[in-house]
Amino acid sequence: MEDVMIKLPNPSPASGRGCPEGAGEGCVQRAEKVSLLRLLREDVSCVFQRDPAARSRFEVLTTYPGVHAILMQRVAHRLWKFGLRYPARLLSWFARFVTNIDIHPGATIGRRFFIDHGAGVVIGETAEIGDDVTLYHGVTLGGTTWNKGKRHPTLGDGVVVGAGAKILGAITLGQNVRVGANSVVVKDVPAHRTVVGIPAKVVLRTEEAGTDNIYGINLDHHLIPDPVGRAIACLMERIEVLEGQLRKQGEPVDGQCRSCEADDLCGTEVARVIRKE
Repeated sequence: MEDVMIKLPNPSPASGRGCPEGAGEGCVQRAEKVSLLRLLREDVSCVFQRDPAARSRFEVLTTYPGVHAILMQRVAHRLWKFGLRYPARLLSWFARFVTNIDIHPGATIGRRFFIDHGAGVVIGETAEIGDDVTLYHGVTLGGTTWNKGKRHPTLGDGVVVGAGAKILGAITLGQNVRVGANSVVVKDVPAHRTVVGIPAKVVLRTEEAGTDNIYGINLDHHLIPDPVGRAIACLMERIEVLEGQLRKQGEPVDGQCRSCEADDLCGTEVARVIRKE
């Protein structure tokens, strides 16, 4: 995104995001051209939109390691762009020492970026992050090759990544993608999808689960289905249908398996609960 024109949405009354009032449709701003002070103010303000525990700006500025890491990364990235590579890396090292969050100064980060709790977050050099992205603790945006060049993920606007998730390689997550906790994403994900699992698979469209908060941000990344449970429920229903057909043909069908470790699940209330989910 360093040399890419980013089209920002028109602001809503609640969110205050996007282009300045009166700019109209098609307002375009360069993320790299936004003043550092404005980026820092937005990074602090967005905390109140996504963390109900935040009470004051002073508290956020003094006690939120995610905010500390982002503020220092903003400065380190400017140094990196000016060719001051060693000072940028030194500041990045200091930020990791203080916050336990490792963000390479070469990473390109959009506006209103928020890391909740922050411990253990790692963001690689060629990672690109859009606007209004939220990461939880333990997230890794890592590479899968030792070759130079683009080797880290690209996250679109509004992406939410759950705790412990790993997004690996030069892949792209589209706008408003949600990644379930502890998932491992190794392939591109289309916009407006929820992915979960190892490796992560699309299990839901974003618009099918949860609602945006008053700031237009959907943080309900915990509302995900159980694909394994659904598959088991489908198999159990199929077995019931086949057994019913055998009974009609006069074939003897036992209600329970003679020897099975899952005997207590078959045909019980547990199975019915799984099907309902």
